Amino acid sequence: QVQLVESGGGSVPPGGSLRLSCAAAGSIPSLNTMAWYRQAPGKQRELVASLATTRNTNYADSVKGRFTISRDNAGNTVFLQMNNLKPEDTAVYYCNLRPLLASRNFWGQGTQVTVSS
Repeated sequence: QVQLVESGGGSVPPGGSLRLSCAAAGSIPSLNTMAWYRQAPGKQRELVASLATTRNTNYADSVKGRFTISRDNAGNTVFLQMNNLKPEDTAVYYCNLRPLLASRNFWGQGTQVTVSS
């Protein structure tokens, strides 16, 4: 089973930065997409950014130009650099791994990001 462990969350003022990391362990399919989702209270979970082993990336419009997703395939680690954070970025951020050739996908436990004065 794949285990995903997120870290790097915290509380920052508007305009601040955080760098999230997600370390994957276990039996990890070589072809996969790793992604960051977030869910704020009372809101639907939304895709923030994704990065496939093909290096194709996808970003939510709300974070383009501010967030950058990157990946260390050797270590099966995905990062999310978040700059110029806004209060509306406040959410629990979840790491996701989706194998290309299987329907099952895996989730981390989540890490809280709070942006406030």
